Amino acid sequence: MAIRKVVSIHGSVQGVGFRWAAQAEAERLGVAGSARNLLDGSVEVVVEGEPEAVESMLGWLQQGPSSASVAGAEVVDHEPEGITGFTIH
Repeated sequence: MAIRKVVSIHGSVQGVGFRWAAQAEAERLGVAGSARNLLDGSVEVVVEGEPEAVESMLGWLQQGPSSASVAGAEVVDHEPEGITGFTIH
């Protein structure tokens, strides 16, 4: 059964390729979702898929790519929507 998480990632996460790296990691793990920059300088990532894969993605998001510096991440549970693919906004 799929789960869905919405994650707000704070730190030096914009302008460093975070969203594209998140897309690559999501595709590697087989999870769906999206990533977008927010006006406050954070990145919002939606992740949906099997619990083990989503948890692996959450672990990756806590670190991000080597070009980023993640200061913190807030995770909120949501109802799965049955999305497919991973998009960047």
